[in-house]
Amino acid sequence: MATVVLFHHAQGLTDGVLGFAERLRGGGHEVHTPDLFDGRTFDSVVDGVNHVADIGFPAMLQRGAAAVGDLPQELVYAGFSLGVLPAQMLAQGRPSARGALLLEACVPPSEFGDRWPDDVPVQVHGMSDDPYFAGEGDLDVARALTAQVEGGELFLYPGDAHLFADPTLPSYDEEAAALLTDRVLAFLAQADARG
Repeated sequence: MATVVLFHHAQGLTDGVLGFAERLRGGGHEVHTPDLFDGRTFDSVVDGVNHVADIGFPAMLQRGAAAVGDLPQELVYAGFSLGVLPAQMLAQGRPSARGALLLEACVPPSEFGDRWPDDVPVQVHGMSDDPYFAGEGDLDVARALTAQVEGGELFLYPGDAHLFADPTLPSYDEEAAALLTDRVLAFLAQADARG
C-alpha cells in the first residue's frame, strides 16, 4: 500500500477529485485529500486562480506543507493542475518522498530547489493540445524532467481539455481519465513495491 497526498485543482476539492481519490483507495492505497480552499469551489479555472492570487501563492504552498505535517514522510505526492505546485514542492523538498504524480501541470524543478531528487520517481500526464499544459510550457518542462529522472514517465492524451480526469466538470474525458487512472495505479503499485 502506498500513502498518497492528492492536492486538488484550481476549482477546489470537487466531488470529482474526491472520486478519483476513492478509485485509488479501491486499488488498496491510503489517500489524503487536503482542502487548500477551506471548502470553497469555483465554477471555472480562472475564478479558482483568482482566488489563489487573492490568498497568495506562497500562502497556498504553506497550506500544502501544513497539510502533510502530521503524516509520515514516505509519501507519494500528487496534484491536479494547480495542485501540482504543492505536490512538486513537497516531492522535491520533503525527505523520503516515494514519488510524484503531476497531473496536467509541471513546473521547472528550479522553482523549488536546484534539481529533482535522484531517488524520487515521477509520472506526468496531460493532453497534447491543452492550452494550459501544452500552451504555457508545462509540456516542455515535463519532457525535460521525465527525460532526466530514471524511470520518469510522460503520458500524453489526444485532445485539448484541461482537468479531463474530473467527471464533475464539462472538460471530462472518460476514455483518457480511465487510462490515466490505470497508469497512476500502476505507478502506485511500483511505489509500494519499492517501499
